[in-house]
Amino acid sequence: MGFSSCFRAGWKRFHLCWYGKEVPSAQAKCQKTVALLKSIPPVKAAMFASLPPRATLVRHPDPYDGFLRYHICLYIPNDPKCFVDVDGERYCWMDGEAVMFDETYIHFAANATDPQRIILVCDVERPVYTKAVELFNRWFGRYVMSAASSQNVEGEKVGFVNVLFTYCYQLRAQAKKLKAKHRSVYYVGKWVLILGILWALFW
Repeated sequence: MGFSSCFRAGWKRFHLCWYGKEVPSAQAKCQKTVALLKSIPPVKAAMFASLPPRATLVRHPDPYDGFLRYHICLYIPNDPKCFVDVDGERYCWMDGEAVMFDETYIHFAANATDPQRIILVCDVERPVYTKAVELFNRWFGRYVMSAASSQNVEGEKVGFVNVLFTYCYQLRAQAKKLKAKHRSVYYVGKWVLILGILWALFW
């Protein structure tokens, strides 16, 4: 669910770990990398991510600020036209270099070059001021973020958030088709649904 907009640009990922959930395909194919990530407790999730040539990810903020995003380049064009932009500040990857940023700021990435861009992406636990916030953040990661787990290969477990999102995405696709063909019917249905939800919540 969290990366649905990225897939439209041809972006691909291979999960290595995900908020306490082990990924069997990653352990089978990337044993040393998974072991290294496990040895760094603040790293809560990690993946290899590939951005194809001439692709741009849409501008977006991530909704939860409990973690910081860490990127280290693995296979990179070494070109200023391959970059990540965070809150208007642009960073261009070069071989072996890393960047960490707050993904709650509006950010996007672009690869306006011919080679693909491959990086290691990690979610790193954000330092906080109190023990209570730290405990809440860890609870949220283990029980909420972990519910958004997805599979690298067929047969791996998918978190219930992504299972639910699959059905919601199908409904959204049908709604888009309805909007394209019958705009007035779409808006009437939309407001009936909104008002129905509000009535159910507050009546």
